[in-house]
Formats: sequence, structure tokens, C-alpha cells
Amino acid sequence: MTASRSDSLGGGGRATGGRNEALSGELPPGVSGTADAEFGPLVRAFARAFGHRRDAGAGLVVRRHGETLVDIGTGSVAGQPWNADTGSIIFSATKGIAATVVHRLADRGLLDYQAPVAEYWPEFADNGKQAITVEQVLTHRAGLSGVSTLAKQPVELLDHELMEQRLAAAKPDRLLGIPAYHALTFGWLLAGLARAVTGQSMGTLFRTEIAEPLGVEGIHLGRPPAGARTVYAPLAGNQLSPIGTPLGALALSRLQGFPGPAGAAARALFMPGMEGILAGEFPPILATELAAGNGVCTASGLATLYGALAEGHTPDGQQFLSPHTVRTIRRIRSYQVDRTLFYLPMLWHLGYHSLPTPGGRGGFGHIGLGGSFGWVEPRLGLSVGFVHNRLTLPQLSLDQVSAMWLLPLIMNCLRATDRVAVAKPPREAAA
Repeated sequence: MTASRSDSLGGGGRATGGRNEALSGELPPGVSGTADAEFGPLVRAFARAFGHRRDAGAGLVVRRHGETLVDIGTGSVAGQPWNADTGSIIFSATKGIAATVVHRLADRGLLDYQAPVAEYWPEFADNGKQAITVEQVLTHRAGLSGVSTLAKQPVELLDHELMEQRLAAAKPDRLLGIPAYHALTFGWLLAGLARAVTGQSMGTLFRTEIAEPLGVEGIHLGRPPAGARTVYAPLAGNQLSPIGTPLGALALSRLQGFPGPAGAAARALFMPGMEGILAGEFPPILATELAAGNGVCTASGLATLYGALAEGHTPDGQQFLSPHTVRTIRRIRSYQVDRTLFYLPMLWHLGYHSLPTPGGRGGFGHIGLGGSFGWVEPRLGLSVGFVHNRLTLPQLSLDQVSAMWLLPLIMNCLRATDRVAVAKPPREAAA
């Protein structure tokens, strides 16, 4: 299967890793890019799920040991086809990138996972937080998941330095030490820690610790700067506006006081009027640095990052993380159910999660609101980037579980690729 796309890795395009493109057949209507023939079932399913929707599209990249097996796009943005440089907000998949920034710092000895956060960020010791460790923050066990206690109005959430300061002064809740997804606060916590260690903002560190070392242009925190090759795809759909109705706002406000996971989720994810920061072609959320949720990435940018987590080096062979750090981040740190995410067994790593599902057990990555995700299966050298721009309540539950069917399909197609390679005569395989 083949069609023309950008070939520049710097823009998030195809990286062949020395592999010849042995492609056959035609891509389905509305899909552009390239895919090895054995990935036909994946391409067709992708086209059915994400194509043919007005002003909505998606990109999917699959690599193995740096070789691109799939690099496809479907749909359109402002009348133009989704291509290799198209990116959109990946919401919580941003957390995996922020965590990687912290791992780069730890790799150089600038911080230790077992050390108290306050050792690097002294203000964080306020209100009984002096013993909370870097590992506890990375595994959502810091007892600081609530948003409503930090901000009274949604506009305050857009001031990332203010949110860092308020978290430094905050008191942990009763879930300290227990996995409770820090949906928004995770980003400010890592940003405050990184700022204390380096003196730089997380937006700067996304560029200097991730995008530049990897040689990719398709990874940004917030709106891509002027002149960037990344083409931002605005959110398509109702953008969660129904929760801003009087009835929706009342329900969410009432939920804030509920015990159990419903209340924990409402406190971590919502506050009245918050849907407004997602509204419009260029919503206010793009103007801040929210390392928990406003990354703008291409599918290839995510696949390149997670490929580096699989191999430990950049596409040009430079060390990205030491073998010790690569082993460290592969290990699951928590087998407990998550109290914010309705008792889902998230299997937290240090800033990433695994999934107890087919195709998700042996790997790790991070899924965002709406289903965009980056993923790695280290044992196979497999990395995946999936990005789309649809955000609408009627479709949200199905989109959110995209990884649950994409990852098994990818694994099945990969097995078919291996069977074909084994079946080839030695001379043909060598060619």
C-alpha cells in the first residue's frame, strides 16, 4: 500500500531505517500515506473509524526498530487532507512527554526518584508535603489530584506558574500514597519540579530535552510557534460544550462533594466553566503550558519519542536515555486500582501506564482524552503514535478506547509480517 507523503523526519514524516518499501495494493479511499501490505486490516479499520468526518481526521504511525511500517492519515482540516505535519491537542498523552523530560534530568543525576520533591523545590514542603517523593508524583500518589481547591475560576488554570505556586502551598488529601489520577495537577507538579532543578519552563524543556535531541518538529507544549511546520488541527465536534449547560454545571458541582471515584474524578477533572478553555478554533488552553494536557503533536512525533524509549537512543544513534534509566521506566510501580479513574487497574510506571488488555500488557505509554496516544512495546522495539482531533460527547466513549482495538490489530499485523519474513526464501529475504 502506498501514496505520497512527506519524507522528512524533522516534520514528523517517514523514517525507513534502511528498509526498502515493499508495498503492494492501494490504500482505502480517503487515506494517504504508506503501509506494509500485512497491515491492510489495520489500515481499513482505521479508515472506517476516523475517515469521512467533516473537519476531522487522524494520523497513525507504527515503527519497529526505527523502520516505518505504517504512516497514514485520513480526514481533513480546513479542507486540506490530514498529512504528516498535521497535529492536534493530545490531552493527557502530554503526560508521557513531560515524564520523559524528568527522566532525562534524572539520567544526568539532577534528581533522584526516591528523593523528596522538597529537596529540589523547597517551597513544596509546606503543609506536610516534605516527605512526598518524586516517584509518588510520577505514579499519581501525591494526594494532590484536586483542582477546585487550587482555583476558583477556570481562567486561573491558564496561569501555569500560579498553579505551580499553589500546589507548592497545598495540603495533600486523604489519598496521599494511593494511586489517584492527577488529571491536571500532574503537569504543574512536574513543571514546578523541573523549573526548580533547571530554572527553565516545561515549554522550553519540551523543546530542548525532547524535540531537539530527537530531531522532530512535531512535539510542542501549547500552540506551535509561528513558522513551525506542524499544522494545528482544531478540535472537531461539540468540544464538551454540553457540560457547560446549567444542568451539566449543576451535576458536576454536586459530584464534587461525592465520596468514592465519582467525586474524586469530578474534583480532579472539572470545575464550573472549565469547558470554555476548549472552545473555539484556537482555544485558550493552547496559550498556556499545561504539561498534563495541552501538548500539540503529530503521530510521527509521538512514535519517534516512544521509539527512543524502546531503544534508548535517538534516530541518529545518539544516547537519549541510559540503559539503566530505560530499565527503570519499564518497571510497573503500582498494581493497585486507581481511585480517580473508577477503579481501573492503570498499572502505573514512572509517568506512563500499561493496560491489562491484549496488546497493552507488555508495553507502556499514555492515552489522552479522546483516545490519542503514544505507546512502546520495548521487547519488540515497537513504537506507535496516534493523533486525532475529534472531541464530541456522543463519540467520546468509543474514541477513548481506541488503543484497546488499535494495539491488538497492530500486534496481529506484526505477527503476519514476521510470518511472511520467515516464509521467504533466503535469497529473497536477503534482498
